[in-house]
Amino acid sequence: MEKKELEDLRNGVSCTAVLEQASFAVDVKESTRKAIKYRRGAEIVIVIHEGKGWFDPLSDAKGDVFSLVEHLDGVSFVEALDQVAALVGFVAKEPVWTRPARKSASHSSIPERWERRRKPWRESMTWRYLRDGRCLPETIVRAALESDALREGPYGSMWAAHNDDYGAVTGWEERGPDWRGFSTGGSKVLFRLGSLDAPRLCVTEAAIDAMSLAAFEGLREGSLYLSTGGGWSTTTEAAVRVLAARPGAELVAATDANSQGETFAGRLRDIAEDAGCNWFRLTPPAEDWNDALQERRGQEKEKRESRRGLPHARRPRQG
Repeated sequence: MEKKELEDLRNGVSCTAVLEQASFAVDVKESTRKAIKYRRGAEIVIVIHEGKGWFDPLSDAKGDVFSLVEHLDGVSFVEALDQVAALVGFVAKEPVWTRPARKSASHSSIPERWERRRKPWRESMTWRYLRDGRCLPETIVRAALESDALREGPYGSMWAAHNDDYGAVTGWEERGPDWRGFSTGGSKVLFRLGSLDAPRLCVTEAAIDAMSLAAFEGLREGSLYLSTGGGWSTTTEAAVRVLAARPGAELVAATDANSQGETFAGRLRDIAEDAGCNWFRLTPPAEDWNDALQERRGQEKEKRESRRGLPHARRPRQG
């Protein structure tokens, strides 16, 4: 096959078409416009570059539509060519997004865009989202505000800063009632909450989970609560290695209670072994720490309502 024919085939068939034909389903909750997560049982594939690229968050596998077929079916490149060619003209279903596509970002830098946004204030839409929608205690929200880690995003969403080793904002996680993503043009490093020089390093997969774990532990002294932003970039790994190299460091894998969380925990264990520091696995009692926090809030509410529903004790009549 000529090089041009190969390129035409690569451009004519998307990775989403391959995954849909292979019975993968979109995980809308965990997807963004730029990174669509597909699941088939325990298998996960993230589609990027508008369907032209992909990667497996549970391994180092990645590539184009041909390598995706090789990865899924264990076939040769020639066999992958035939399978991709058979999908020419197939149109995969697009996820139904609840928010319109954003206009391209301005030419302002990441730090400038961050500084232009307001901090959440009591009774603001973002405050209510964190307190009511995510059940985060006010003490935790205020601690994150004091660390300059939160901003008001559009439509009542939250921006949670990622910082490099020098404290500079490199990007932010975006979470809201109907939206999740990462800052356009930003870089994932680490979200940080707590004492920056703490020896106990609790690594979660989302800023919401880092704050939720901090709520469970009451912002435990000597702990730094971290988030990778749901990914595992080279910059994130480098930042974790810098922290793990501290004298007396303890690396706590507080990642989700699922296959991806276990994979991330294994990577953290490898880093701990390389650094010669202690490693612990801290598994949330639900799939993630915020789910667990919301479940606890629901149980506490049920107990309060149950106590209010008890009849008042009556004094015995005097004889």
